[in-house]
Amino acid sequence: MTFTRRDFTRLGAMGLAAQFVPKLGAQDAQAKTGYAVIGLGRIADHFLRGVLDTTNSRITALVSGHRDKAERIAVQYNVPSSSIYSYENFDEIAHNKSVDAVYVALPNSMHAEYTIRAAKAEKHVLCEKPMSTTVADAEAMIAACKAANVKLMIAYRCHYEPMNLLAVQLIRDGNLGQVQAIESSFGFNIARGEWRLNKQLAGGGPLFDVGIYSLNACRYLTREEPQHISAFASTTDDDGRFYQVEENVSWTMKFPSGVVASCNTSYGTNMEGYYRVYGSKGWLEMRPAFNYEGQHLRADFAGTQLDIPGATHDPSHFQAQADHLSHCIQNNSEPKSPGEEGLRDMRHIAAIYRSAGIAI
Repeated sequence: MTFTRRDFTRLGAMGLAAQFVPKLGAQDAQAKTGYAVIGLGRIADHFLRGVLDTTNSRITALVSGHRDKAERIAVQYNVPSSSIYSYENFDEIAHNKSVDAVYVALPNSMHAEYTIRAAKAEKHVLCEKPMSTTVADAEAMIAACKAANVKLMIAYRCHYEPMNLLAVQLIRDGNLGQVQAIESSFGFNIARGEWRLNKQLAGGGPLFDVGIYSLNACRYLTREEPQHISAFASTTDDDGRFYQVEENVSWTMKFPSGVVASCNTSYGTNMEGYYRVYGSKGWLEMRPAFNYEGQHLRADFAGTQLDIPGATHDPSHFQAQADHLSHCIQNNSEPKSPGEEGLRDMRHIAAIYRSAGIAI
């Protein structure tokens, strides 16, 4: 597929979205997959609202340590009080036939425990990224889901977002020629007291939280795994926030084709989440690339200039994820971002920290 300026003008952003979002089958319109949402924090709110916009998914249970909060949310999403669980009695979800899958929206270090417990309850799993805080936990999550014959999908939003899919297609079709280099960054100035500053809960600093977007993007843009990784980490703000996790991480990766990627992430400054791909015939840039909405693709290659704002909006990324896993459950197909995808990122994150001299 080769795109021209006329093609983009004719199709428009919405047409492109329809072209690149995975199609759902007829079966999806007739059945709705029931989700239990584990953890009712900020990201769970996006997922809850996203499910409302699907045709094949519904919220059927909530899991929280705060019953009063869960009761309020249950009213919004028509969840019966009998389908509200605490973390202590979570395993009783195995007896709830209205729950087909769980969405794990907990702090990073809790992902493995609740994925494995959900698998033992014979529920499919959509787990937020990062998949876990260690390679061993990621491997255990995959093993538990395979043993229970349930699906495990990692919530990599960009794998289902039309503009990122278009960027991948442009590269695949050779519009940029031979890719030479990639730049990417993502960071923000974190507030004091955030759980992400607690290493026991987060596993590490910004690399686990937002740097993983740059890491994963370099992998899906090249469809390669890095062969060599070199990294540095630093903490420059001595203000009491970074006693347990690092403030900044910068790393480079060399891929088998020769592509070199340079990435940065930070909890000490606002870094717009973006990537820029340089090829022998031109360049492509997504800025922003990783936000919940507002993706903007620009490119200049072989005499063609593109400037395409995305048409998706919050919570459409979360809608797409629920749509996809529900489709996979209903049609017994495999997710595009399975546990193995998360495991690969965990192995690369471990390598980045090793190179930077940080123990995780």
